Amino acid sequence: MQSFTEFTTLGDLLIKSAEKFGENPALIFPDNRVSYEQLKERAYDRARALAAAGLEPGSHLGILMANTIEYIEYLFAAQFIGAMAVPINARYKPPELAYVLDNADIELVVTHDAISEYADFEKLIKDAIKEKRSPLLKHIVMIGDDCTGFINDKEFVQNGEKIPKKNIDLMRQQVSVRQPAIMMYTSGTTANPKGCPLNHEVLVRNGMNMNRSRYFLEESDRFWAPLPMFHMASILPLICCMDAGAAMMSMQHVEPELSLKMMEKERVTVAFPSFPTITMEMINHPYFSQADLSSLKRINNVAPPELLRNFQDAFPQAVQTGAYGLTEAGGVIAYNHPEDSLEKRLNTCGKPMPGLLAKIIDPENGDEKPAGEKGEIVLKGYSVFDGYYKAPEKNEEAFIDGWFRTGDLGLLDQDGDIEFHGRIKDMLKVGGENVAAIEIESLLSTHPAVKIAQVIGVPDERLFEVACAYIELDEGASSEEPEIISFCRGKIASFKIPRHVRFVKEWPMSSTKIQKYVLRDWFEQEKT
Repeated sequence: MQSFTEFTTLGDLLIKSAEKFGENPALIFPDNRVSYEQLKERAYDRARALAAAGLEPGSHLGILMANTIEYIEYLFAAQFIGAMAVPINARYKPPELAYVLDNADIELVVTHDAISEYADFEKLIKDAIKEKRSPLLKHIVMIGDDCTGFINDKEFVQNGEKIPKKNIDLMRQQVSVRQPAIMMYTSGTTANPKGCPLNHEVLVRNGMNMNRSRYFLEESDRFWAPLPMFHMASILPLICCMDAGAAMMSMQHVEPELSLKMMEKERVTVAFPSFPTITMEMINHPYFSQADLSSLKRINNVAPPELLRNFQDAFPQAVQTGAYGLTEAGGVIAYNHPEDSLEKRLNTCGKPMPGLLAKIIDPENGDEKPAGEKGEIVLKGYSVFDGYYKAPEKNEEAFIDGWFRTGDLGLLDQDGDIEFHGRIKDMLKVGGENVAAIEIESLLSTHPAVKIAQVIGVPDERLFEVACAYIELDEGASSEEPEIISFCRGKIASFKIPRHVRFVKEWPMSSTKIQKYVLRDWFEQEKT
């Protein structure tokens, strides 16, 4: 029997999921949960409120919150009326938020009064508006207590009752699968963040492919995906779960003990921490040894091979798999298959999902590279976006002969699996030799005291550029620069060994990435 992927708009997907899996839990938080039917009805209520406030097809809705059920309600409310949701990075500072509110042409922002690990959102928004008031921004809705200058969410939703539900259905039925559904902003590791509009086909088809070709979920599955909802690593698992009627588990911010207890209580079957720091914090927590995680059958992480091996050892009952992707390609384009060998799952990111293509080119001349040779990963297929928002000059650089240039260094092995070898811009030129920062980072991650290592290139009079390692040590661990350098000797070529080591307790972060350009600034500031 032939398999195929049917896809629809995000709004219609929620309608279908509610009809098919109505009473199943759709979202589970430590202290709250909502069924598919409840999620649908609440999304309708908020869609009516958006329409009453003047939003219409093509309008842009900003969502600035920590993870909450209301976040997803507003996300789908936008889809019901044909508006585009703009999930905003909750870690932004006022200048960054001011830029995105203006650049994204946002007409209404919804936020909440929870002072999270990220920010006091009321203060953040007010400070951003002082920086620059976007001319299109008309309303700011606050979930929670009344706040001067903000519309109370309860009153906002009540005002929507004057809009008939049938009006929302008429709007929903006019939405095209090729119409932008959400706009994610890239992390902005080198400059202002760039808007990436993603249409309904990209999101729904990617989520369905994730389920039907890699995760094979059932209604009873519990999928723990704790990453921020302004990140694709939260949105895609949600759509994957909706396709099967499974429940996505989330939390306002990640705490290792709360995570372990929630996973234990809900009998988690799939864990999607993705970033190794989250997994390491759970493994190193005292409660880990007593937590009953026997129900867990799958865990996703992206990390160096030796670290992935450690994760597989820590979760022997589960299959450790990885992934490869980026926002511009709909979040994720490749996953390991659970039946891949351990070595495949440790060293590759798997094959592209159905309908997606990857090849390797010489970044200088665009010539295609054969299997096994490193070059730039380029992508083509339904999940690749059409271009950055209001940035035609960047779009000219981003594509070559219809293929999207990722800027990532990698190769395709003989089986067509992707190996990721870091960012091309993370290549150091040490005395004329090319050195991948990720190679040094992978070695440093095997040091027993190292929690996270990041390597940058810094100027050197003799070699032009040398490696400098920034390291966060495990709690209670100790090390010094000479010991780290000595650890590297004999394990990698001498020119690859870091000449400088710096120890940090906190990292300069974008949404989910360490900002290496800030590390370079730190090094430069040492000279002044």
